[in-house]
Amino acid sequence: MFKSKIFKDFESLRPLLEIWKGSNNTIVFTNGCFDLIHNGHVDSLHKSAAYGTKLIVGLNSDISVKLLKGDKRPIINEQARAEVLAAFGCVDAVILFNEETPAEIIAKIIPDVLIKGAQYEIHEIAGHDTVLNNGGKVETLELIDGISTSEIIERIKNL
Repeated sequence: MFKSKIFKDFESLRPLLEIWKGSNNTIVFTNGCFDLIHNGHVDSLHKSAAYGTKLIVGLNSDISVKLLKGDKRPIINEQARAEVLAAFGCVDAVILFNEETPAEIIAKIIPDVLIKGAQYEIHEIAGHDTVLNNGGKVETLELIDGISTSEIIERIKNL
């Protein structure tokens, strides 16, 4: 059942998004690579979901992760990463994107709330202008200190 929450492109998500928007849901969007799921991811997903009634997670595709993190990443392929995210009860949809940032998919979805980690200033968050220009909000979340996928990978390498 959770696999039905995974969308490979905007056109496949559009009908569901139209239903949600027509039912006055508050659409929240966040994004990331989610390569090795850890408690920081779990925390941010649950906090993001609390900002609205429907949480859409933009997932960097394998191509996109390589652009951002280099040829040795991702560790886990996009389908497996999407399935893990879709299994969370707080996640209503997972949409993959190939670009370096989710700005293009955000412009199509036009969420009510855009969320990213507090390490970013609002003006640095991809899609912030689209959301703000359409009457939405951009929020940042404090992340759990000392936990990141890159740090986990380094610890494993040093075992």
